[in-house]
Amino acid sequence: MSEDVTRGWQRPSIYDVARQAGVSHMTVSRVLNGHPNIRESTRERVLRAIDDMNYTRSSIARALATRRAMRIGVLVDGPVQYGPNSTLRALESAARDVGYAISAFSISEEEESQIDTGVVELVTQGVDALCVIAPRASSLDLLRKQTTGLPTIVIKAEPDAAWHTVAVDQRAGATLAVSHLIELGHQRILHVAGPLDWYDARERQEGWRDALADAGLPIVPPVAGDWTSDYGYEFGSTYDFGGVTAVFAANDQMALGLVHGLCQRGIRVPDDISVVGFDDLPDARHFLPPLTTVRQDFAALGELALKLIIDAIDGEEDGFQHDVIEPRLIVRGSTAAPGS
Repeated sequence: MSEDVTRGWQRPSIYDVARQAGVSHMTVSRVLNGHPNIRESTRERVLRAIDDMNYTRSSIARALATRRAMRIGVLVDGPVQYGPNSTLRALESAARDVGYAISAFSISEEEESQIDTGVVELVTQGVDALCVIAPRASSLDLLRKQTTGLPTIVIKAEPDAAWHTVAVDQRAGATLAVSHLIELGHQRILHVAGPLDWYDARERQEGWRDALADAGLPIVPPVAGDWTSDYGYEFGSTYDFGGVTAVFAANDQMALGLVHGLCQRGIRVPDDISVVGFDDLPDARHFLPPLTTVRQDFAALGELALKLIIDAIDGEEDGFQHDVIEPRLIVRGSTAAPGS
């Protein structure tokens, strides 16, 4: 009996075709879209797998055959912030590549009570699964009270006993940033954290703390910011840095404001104080000086989250795991050895 028959109503996905052909799902997508830069032998292998498995990427055809909507509901908390917004765009791109559409419901920091409304609206659209981009603990606590019966994947920095979660490894990224400063010779490294209701902020602070503890360096009391450049500027303009020679800011926007505030006081970056950010905003390389920061691979995060969602829809979810994408340190001109 064929694999397709044994799976009953479940039709093969683009990932099934990729496994059959021995290629990545992105290669299958490129073949389907007529991309010219594909080896002819690879194209033939993919087309043969498509034919053998009776695969169709038509959303309408697949929806009729499988009784699926071919649509994923995404609940986005904090949509104006760079991380959640970039994650949503990456997820939309990954979904398009495999024939799924995205329905998104956004919740601002002032609208936590809208979580119930968002879940109801997405579920009533007949989505096949839910993906929750959940940066804040308070919002996720409200979501725990909801029961939808739908496969659900949560994008958050910490593991969770209730859901399969996926994220860029925030703690590892912070460790990269602080270890870089330690290797340059800095011993008093301050952390300007994000709001500690945010999972990312908590994990980045813990990564900073772990790196200092592992190196036997003192823990300078951290300061909790609000993610904005204005906060970074106000802090950089007024804080008594004492013997601090380096600052790890929890995001690039606060780092930008911090550099501005330090400059206004005649404190040079990196000559007097080194500064590291987090996110690698598109403009970070154009800061003055260009910003050393931690890059998050949102495209890879979107692809992994989408794969986990489809696995869950197909009934292939393997328990409540926490999968992570590794971040990358980008060294630029805002960091140097102390007193250099």
